[in-house]
Amino acid sequence: MTAEAIIPPLFCAAHLLGSWDERHPQQAFGELAGQDTPSRPDGTLVIARREEMTEFLRHPAVRATDGTHYNMGAQRPLIPLDLDGDTHRTYRKLLDPLFAPKQVARLEAAIRARTNALIDAFVDAGEAELLTSLCAPLPTHIFIDLLGLPTDDLPIFLDFKEAVVRPQGSTAEEQQAHMRAAGERMYDYLTRVLAEHRAEPPRDDLIGAFLTASVDGARLSDQEIIDICYLLVIAGLDTVTCSLSCMLAWFAEHPAERHRVLTDPTLLGKAIEELMRFESPVPLGHRWVTEDIEVHGRRFPAGSKVEVVWAAANLDPAAFPDPMTVEFERPHNAHVGFAAGPHRCLGSNLARLELRVALEEFHRRIPEYTIAPGKEVLYTNYGVRAAIHLPITFPVA
Repeated sequence: MTAEAIIPPLFCAAHLLGSWDERHPQQAFGELAGQDTPSRPDGTLVIARREEMTEFLRHPAVRATDGTHYNMGAQRPLIPLDLDGDTHRTYRKLLDPLFAPKQVARLEAAIRARTNALIDAFVDAGEAELLTSLCAPLPTHIFIDLLGLPTDDLPIFLDFKEAVVRPQGSTAEEQQAHMRAAGERMYDYLTRVLAEHRAEPPRDDLIGAFLTASVDGARLSDQEIIDICYLLVIAGLDTVTCSLSCMLAWFAEHPAERHRVLTDPTLLGKAIEELMRFESPVPLGHRWVTEDIEVHGRRFPAGSKVEVVWAAANLDPAAFPDPMTVEFERPHNAHVGFAAGPHRCLGSNLARLELRVALEEFHRRIPEYTIAPGKEVLYTNYGVRAAIHLPITFPVA
């Protein structure tokens, strides 16, 4: 992910507001949450208020896709993201236990070791570009190991992730074509990897678990496993990278709050939750409406594509008192940083573990750090919010 590669287009209704600021978009998202009936110029309806969002996502007529348009360059429904109703619940029943807190806790030692190995490479330099030296490689290595794939294939995953999360192209059609081409390459890669796994003795990795898993008494087909892995590759490689970059950037620019966490490590978990609320690394999602419905007095016609803005709901003053203030000890932090409703993030427990361990180890070894003199953090808010240029300096022991 490089600053030069990203041309941020209009990606969200908040971009239309005069208060939009690429570095600090919170004001615009909060303003969006204050609108009664937000929409985009093309007529797309927008959900931005927390209470309205909760009711909307629970409605049985609200779907993850329209059955034609699938997420991130996929040709088929991604499992379980693009599924609804009983089918979605069936796959979540299979997948949720694989990412339950006790299950992902087994990875803590590996995450801690990988974090320290990455820090070793720059700790004596007194400076670092944190996106490329820590934030991007850490979740990528962890997830490749989790799936049981070779580290040498890392460039394949990074190229795929960038192509579908931040597609190139000056028009929507060009971007879609770019995403579909990347999706084709990933389908071919996963097909080959799955054939290799089937031809070898059973492995203790996630793909190995899928090969022995069953749904409604039947083993998963190759297509089902590929459609699950396609989604997991994107989710596992990008979301934690972006979240960690935003949190480290925020701590670098707020030394007093960082020292609070260093002095009282019990605050770290609360700090992570509050920064997930405030930064909202995944700012929005989309849903489709299958019949005419009314939510909080608003009419949503059948066939509507609706932009659901998690970042705005996280800054809704009706849900979060003084939402523009970062308060680690916020008493009721029911944020939607990991989305909400039936399609809430499958990997949120793993993401929280990676964020906690990475911040613990980084702050243990480099407690004092600032943004490099004469430089500034550069953000993108397209697809996800990330600190794509995060240059820091720090004392060398």
